[in-house]
Amino acid sequence: MKPIQRISTLMLLSLSAAPAQTPASRIAGAANTFLSTLDQKQRQTVLFAFDDEAQRARWSNFPIAMVRRGGLSMGELSDAQRSAALALVSSALSRRGFEKVRQIMEADETLKHNERNNPMFGASLYYISILGTPSAKAPWMLQFGGHHLALNITIAGERGVLTPTLTGAQPALYIIDGKTVRPLGQESDKAIALLHALDDSQKKQAILSYRLADLVLGPGQDGMTIQPEGLKASAMNERQRAMLLDLISEWAGIVHESAADARMAELKADIGETWFAWSGPVTVTPGSNITAYYRIQGPHLVIEYAPQRLGGDPALHVHTMYRDPTNDYGRKPAAK
Repeated sequence: MKPIQRISTLMLLSLSAAPAQTPASRIAGAANTFLSTLDQKQRQTVLFAFDDEAQRARWSNFPIAMVRRGGLSMGELSDAQRSAALALVSSALSRRGFEKVRQIMEADETLKHNERNNPMFGASLYYISILGTPSAKAPWMLQFGGHHLALNITIAGERGVLTPTLTGAQPALYIIDGKTVRPLGQESDKAIALLHALDDSQKKQAILSYRLADLVLGPGQDGMTIQPEGLKASAMNERQRAMLLDLISEWAGIVHESAADARMAELKADIGETWFAWSGPVTVTPGSNITAYYRIQGPHLVIEYAPQRLGGDPALHVHTMYRDPTNDYGRKPAAK
């Protein structure tokens, strides 16, 4: 079975069940099921101490040949082990979150095919690691990622923290089985809709006078801060603020639903202190992705969307970043 088909099949199976468990118990159970499929050497490779700062920061948007990851790759696992690994990832995410992950991996398979089976790309080169001991109560961490994906999910009881997480896609638009797929399409469509919903005065504040080419707070920038810029949401009307929250949900909603609900409640409470900034073209070809950078920044949030302008059409190569400068890697619940 091809990697893309295998991922799609697993998604349908893993999301069809609705076990009567708390999210924390369900995720810990899925982690222990995955670990039970591994031999001793594999377990030693995939498990890290919860406070292993080097492993926490070992993520990137680059291919693994350029930035090595810790843990086990999907290509090193048997079919049963790979299914258990992806079931674990699925258990920690929402339906749309896991679908986004599946499409990002599918895009990487497409890139591999387009590059004549370039061994730098493909679904087999995504890595999984676990920091700490999976538990329904004590904090632990799940990492999953590869080219254009880095999920850092801290589980602490019923709280789930997804930051810092990087989602990207190359190609960010592709066709499979006759269907056009844009893994980050909503992040593009909702952003341009919000920009066009602003009046001229608001747009003058939101649109920056300079161009940004890539993520400011991407890999290797843990602990760094930037000053808010653009249009403050307190200067938006109610409809515009609702559109901004809906855009934010494309990142906050990747994690499993109960953690996403708590996160969105926090971000809604912050909305008056949240900023929206835009850099680049203000038009888009219908059905395509924007080629502009934008940033959403609040007291507990930084989101960046950054098309890549080197080496081709920036609409087809996108990096995005999702951070909570006050709680990256779940440091708050982990400290309790």
